[in-house]
Amino acid sequence: MAADKFQYHDYYLTEDLLTEEHRLIRETVRQFVKKEISPIIEEYAQRAEFPSHLIRGLAEIGAFGPYIPAEYGGHGLDHIAYGIIMQELERGDSGIRSTASVQSSLVMFPIWKFGSEEQKQKYLPKLAKGEMMGCFGLTEPNHGSDPGSMTTWFRDAGDHVVLNGAKMWISNAPFADIAVVWAKNEQGEIQGLVAERGMEGFSTPETHSKWSLRASATGELVFDNVKVPKENIFPGVKGLKGPLSCLNSARYGISWGAIGAALDCYDTALRYSMEREQFGRPIGGFQLQQKKLAEMITEITKAQLLVWRLGTLKNEDKATPAQISMAKRNNVDMALTIARNARQMLGGMGIIGEYSIMRHMMNLESVVTYEGTHDIHLLITGMDVTGLNAFK
Repeated sequence: MAADKFQYHDYYLTEDLLTEEHRLIRETVRQFVKKEISPIIEEYAQRAEFPSHLIRGLAEIGAFGPYIPAEYGGHGLDHIAYGIIMQELERGDSGIRSTASVQSSLVMFPIWKFGSEEQKQKYLPKLAKGEMMGCFGLTEPNHGSDPGSMTTWFRDAGDHVVLNGAKMWISNAPFADIAVVWAKNEQGEIQGLVAERGMEGFSTPETHSKWSLRASATGELVFDNVKVPKENIFPGVKGLKGPLSCLNSARYGISWGAIGAALDCYDTALRYSMEREQFGRPIGGFQLQQKKLAEMITEITKAQLLVWRLGTLKNEDKATPAQISMAKRNNVDMALTIARNARQMLGGMGIIGEYSIMRHMMNLESVVTYEGTHDIHLLITGMDVTGLNAFK
């Protein structure tokens, strides 16, 4: 079991931009990662098993819905605090961050924003405590980047609706107690509703043989004439605005989280370069290795400044979906490049579980795709700066 020797790197002293509360939150989550995640995560990743015993601890450190108001079980924190939590968790593992991100941004957020008061009271306090876990059903077998073409649908059946269809690539699905599902009504309008485990015809088969996010549980949502009470339908939204606003919240968290993975890879490579000797001196003294390290910390620093500004805009309710897309795309791409370069610096040692780099690299191959692919986010930026839609 490798010791967690991670040290935070802050080349431009961005910590000075944080409040005392932000620093306390960061330290709390960082210690949780060092004590609870780092010692066991390689073993769980090798076994392709989600460490479900971490759920209660994640709830205790406020990782589930930290920005949800206290009246619904949250902590009422700002968006920078949420970002910090995601960054520290992903420094441990992208899959663990995904679990918290889905719970917060894709389950609790839509219930809070679009749900009825009864739905908020019923679900949010239990979700915040980790007594109930959720998942988010949007992506379908034939509809990923084009969610508007979804075929999952429901029909009116009196005091309930009947839901049919399937969703795939759903984080948390195998163990989730509820699913926030987006489907079309009989008029073809997209609406959100809550499906609960135990409803007849609702199943969540697990996805196996993953090379990425191996410590995260992924599955499908299958609906075969599932009777869902009408009171489970969100009254506050219709159309793609609902699911896309959830994705914006999740993408924002990912833009912070990816920095955590990059920092862990950089820290590992830096330490290794000072310890590993070749040709009579540490490899960190050679020009090509210093080039890699200098480029890594430069890109990390740029990303740190990017998310801090984005978080400030989000706190002021000024952050646009396009700005969030830019940060998600840039920071995940940055983290993936750093993981690959760090792996090269470690040579053969970079592929074994004693070091976290290869696990981060494989995880980031999923992160660069989910919540909007790298190319889709490029097109979102392109449309924003030109005013021309390249999607159709």
